[in-house]
Amino acid sequence: MIGRLVMVTAAICTVLLPVGARQTPTTFDKLAWIAGCWQGKMGSGVTQEQWMKPEGDSMLGMSRTVVNGKTPFFEFLQIKRDGEDLVYIARPQGKEPTPFKLVKLNESAAVFENLQHDFPRRFTYQRQIDGSLIATLEGEASGKAKRVDFPMQRVKCD
Repeated sequence: MIGRLVMVTAAICTVLLPVGARQTPTTFDKLAWIAGCWQGKMGSGVTQEQWMKPEGDSMLGMSRTVVNGKTPFFEFLQIKRDGEDLVYIARPQGKEPTPFKLVKLNESAAVFENLQHDFPRRFTYQRQIDGSLIATLEGEASGKAKRVDFPMQRVKCD
């Protein structure tokens, strides 16, 4: 009898919970591999990116490129829930945020898109077999297709 009462109570609680509270596991669990610190060389510069682990339906990140002791580029990043969607928000140089909706997610790749944006229109994080990461930006620049790859290795967070 007690077992049956527990099952009925659990079923009632499940029905009464908001839909968002019932989602298990969250899609953020599939993004957890991005958390941590990453670094890669591009020409004479070094690109560094750091992501906090998923918590509270969001991930926070930041990126910078250092060339000859100066920072010509930096960006504040966020992945958050927006209704039923996950959205990657980029704020390059601290400017107005640009949202990119998650369109593909599996154990080794996350693809975000904003087809109304010029460059990038698509942003991809691709985990490689060796544990490294390639961040790829795709879109149009000056009316031509453009793609930029940022290969990065996991590094110790300071």
